[in-house]
Amino acid sequence: MRLRSIRSRTLALVLGVLCIALTLISWRSYSDAQHEIEELFDAQLAQGARLLEGMVGRDLPPATRAAMQQALDAALQVEHAPEGPAAGAEGHRYETKLAFLVLDERGQSLLRSASAPPNLLPQLLQQLGETGHALGKAEPLSALGTRLAGYHDVRVDDSYWRLFLRQDVVDRHWILVAEREDVRGELVGSITLRSLLPDLIGLPLLALLVWSAIGLGLRPLQQVVGLIKARDAENLAPLTLAPLPQELEPMVAALNRLLQQVTTLLEREKRFLADAAHELRTPLAVLRIHAQNALEAPEAADRTAALQQLGTGVERATRVVTQLLTLARLEPDALQRSMAMLNLAPYVREELAELIPLALEREQELSLDYDEAADYRLRADAPSLGTLLQNLVGNAVQYTPRGGLVAVSLQAEAQRVCLRVADSGPGVPAEQREQLFRRFYRQGEGQGAGLGLSIVQRIVELHRGEIRLGEAALGGLEVAVWLPRNLPPVA
Repeated sequence: MRLRSIRSRTLALVLGVLCIALTLISWRSYSDAQHEIEELFDAQLAQGARLLEGMVGRDLPPATRAAMQQALDAALQVEHAPEGPAAGAEGHRYETKLAFLVLDERGQSLLRSASAPPNLLPQLLQQLGETGHALGKAEPLSALGTRLAGYHDVRVDDSYWRLFLRQDVVDRHWILVAEREDVRGELVGSITLRSLLPDLIGLPLLALLVWSAIGLGLRPLQQVVGLIKARDAENLAPLTLAPLPQELEPMVAALNRLLQQVTTLLEREKRFLADAAHELRTPLAVLRIHAQNALEAPEAADRTAALQQLGTGVERATRVVTQLLTLARLEPDALQRSMAMLNLAPYVREELAELIPLALEREQELSLDYDEAADYRLRADAPSLGTLLQNLVGNAVQYTPRGGLVAVSLQAEAQRVCLRVADSGPGVPAEQREQLFRRFYRQGEGQGAGLGLSIVQRIVELHRGEIRLGEAALGGLEVAVWLPRNLPPVA
């Protein structure tokens, strides 16, 4: 499934949150508006009832009451216009939805508005369960007590009315003021629509603004993407983009680390290929000559000598390839992961036991000297230290004359351990010792590839140790390798 862009997804999330928030706010506003309007209209009903109570008293003569009713009918001639006059100077369409009644204590109408439904009170009595109460009989409405006074919702025909009844305890009258519920509903709907209309109209504009704002905020990311797309496939230089937002710094740093690792890997591969091409060119040429001599030799003795030289050349080429592969495998990350605590004394003793045949072949003496009471534990990679010891001892055996001596010793200090390999060979002049670490540099008539000390130096660097070359007490070369017990943090 194809993922949408960050911009589109962020816009959808932001607009979704806005829509949910606006919906909740609108619903809350609608509820609050409806409640407040209900309170306001109920207060107006109560106020209207009190005004009518003050206008219509017990001592009002019947003629005056009849004249008042005629005046009300004349002023409110809207009985035959269900929706009332249009809004304007002549009146308002809500007039037919407002009504009042003044009743005596038996429920007889003393005064009423033309818009008052004739069955308003009977419907209320039926709703209250007082179906046995007959209006106009001797039973007073006051017999219903507090059940009749107050606010009521009554359905008359197809409309709902909100009623307020108040008893005039002095004049023994009942004042009924009513209004249709749709008046309130229309007002609440009008207020809600006017509140939501700006939001509904402004939402597309808000979406456009949010889209632009998100695009502006994501511009640094687009610049990084454009920078990566525009660069050549062979360009592994670090990305440079400033100023860089905090959110993009980890990503750009990770990309730069990856590019650096790829660069290091490619450089290592190029160096390996160059080293292999440099060192194998001559041995392969020599092998071809020996093979050609063996094929063209007229005598069996000449052919045997050529084949022996061919075998020697194969052994030398094998050593070169082995050392090149060893040097290529010394990767910092892999070596760091394989680090573990190692007791160097028994480990060196076991490794030297395997190297004794090399010394015996040249009638040499290979010795190990260390203090058995000292602590030689350190954190290191055991296989790479084995390679280090094999190269140092192998070089010492190779350059020491027959019958000579190769001495290995260990020295323990508080923070580091020292491994020394000394021989009784001809030694190396002080001005030439640093050149021994150069690749393919060979001293004298050695048969190696000139990579031994390069490998040793690389292993020491990966262990963040120190290597020194000096003159041995035996007269030859002494190599001292100092290794920390605990690796210091990477700078």
